[in-house]
Order: sequence, then structure tokens, then C-alpha cells
Amino acid sequence: MNGAFYIGALGLDAQQRALDVVANNIANINTIGFKRQTTRFSELVAALRDGDDMPVAQSGANETISGVAVSGTPHVWSQGEINITGQPYDLAISGNGFLELMGPSGRPLLWRGGTLKVNEDGYLAASDGMVLRSMISVPQSATNLSIAPNGIVSALVDGSAQPRQIGRIDVAMVKDPDTLVDDGAGYYEASDPSQVLTAEPGQEGSGQLVQGALESGNVQLTTEMVTLMLLQRAYAADAQVVQAGDQLMSIANELRR
Repeated sequence: MNGAFYIGALGLDAQQRALDVVANNIANINTIGFKRQTTRFSELVAALRDGDDMPVAQSGANETISGVAVSGTPHVWSQGEINITGQPYDLAISGNGFLELMGPSGRPLLWRGGTLKVNEDGYLAASDGMVLRSMISVPQSATNLSIAPNGIVSALVDGSAQPRQIGRIDVAMVKDPDTLVDDGAGYYEASDPSQVLTAEPGQEGSGQLVQGALESGNVQLTTEMVTLMLLQRAYAADAQVVQAGDQLMSIANELRR
């Protein structure tokens, strides 16, 4: 059978997956802390075959490119813009690192920050209730909650005039962020826990905490639109390859008659 069908079909599938990545980036352009993804392509190599469709002797000269495939969709971990909100429970990281949360079944999840709250048990948590791994207990009488750039959490307790330290938020550093698994909703999970190290904010290359601020997603609409147009052109070219293969098969069938 004409190889154009297979090559064109592989190209269409690869471009479709890349289009899905771009669409997801654009859909999350306003998502707090969102990290855009990009698409990596790899060439597929197949052995040449003889007239009986049997592979010929294997060597570098007897191989041919037979299409492309998506080899991965890694995240781009560049810093998003820090937007000041003035809300004391909004928290962002300026620089590298993640906040560590206690996910379902106690497994750690990594988060670039967002809006915090005090959950029903009195612990500082993400807006959906997942507790910070540092397990900071906020007294019921606490007011004027303050989070310093180095992670020290303080508050006025029992009407005191001086703030009292009630805990510290550390930053989780990942040796290779590309190994993280995207759990959705801005949460990531380390496939290898040994890749995660804890550091004091501002130390060992980690970022500092910014209270009263949120990190916007790092999606640039102009970049995504240019990528979208390039992918659409590539998709159309692959469709023409399939169409050309169909025309060649049609000509061959007419010759047999």
C-alpha cells in the first residue's frame, strides 16, 4: 500500500495533538500560576522493504524517514507576572520552587501558589482545602496574618500588640521539573520523591514568597497564535499528502482496468 497514507496519517495525528496543547494553553491564559506546555516532535525511522514487502538488510543506509510523532509535551517553567492584589491570603512565589500540599491519601502535591484559607480544622490550606505540608495552625483569635518573604508566618494572637510567629512555609525545589506529573488544577506530583528538596525561601536558589500577590500564567497569546497558524499549515500539508496518495491509488486502479 502507498506509504503516503501512513506518513500523512501520522503527521495529521501529531499536528492534532500539538493543536490540542496550544488550545489548552489559550484556554488557561487567565489561570493563576498556569505553566504553558510545548510540543516536541521526533522523526520515525523505518527499514526499507523489497517488492514482496519484506525488510531488506538493516543498516544506516537502508532506513528512511516514515513520518513524525509527538515525543512529549513538556511544561515551560518560566516565571509568570506577579500581580499585586493586596489580599493577605493571596500568595505567590517570585523565583523557583513550589509550595508543598498534603494531597489525597497524604501524598505530597506541588503548587505554585494562589489563594489560601484557614480550613475547618484551623490549618492554613489552599482554597480547595488541601493543607500546606508545613501544617501551620492558625489560632481562632489570630488577626493580621503576615507571611514574610523568607516564609515566616506571624499573626496577632489574643489581642497582643506584637505579632507572634505561628509557623514557616518552606519552598520545595525539584531537581528536574520535567519529571513532574501534571495532576490538573495547577497541582503537580513528583514521579520520584527523591527529586524534591525542601529549602528556606530565598535560599539555595529557591524563590521568595510574596504575600498579597498572585502569579499569572506564563502564556503569551501572540506566541500561541503564531504557533497555531504554523500547526494549521502543517496539518493542511499532511492532508494534501494523504490526498496525493489517494490520487495515486486511483490512477493505479484505473491502469489495472
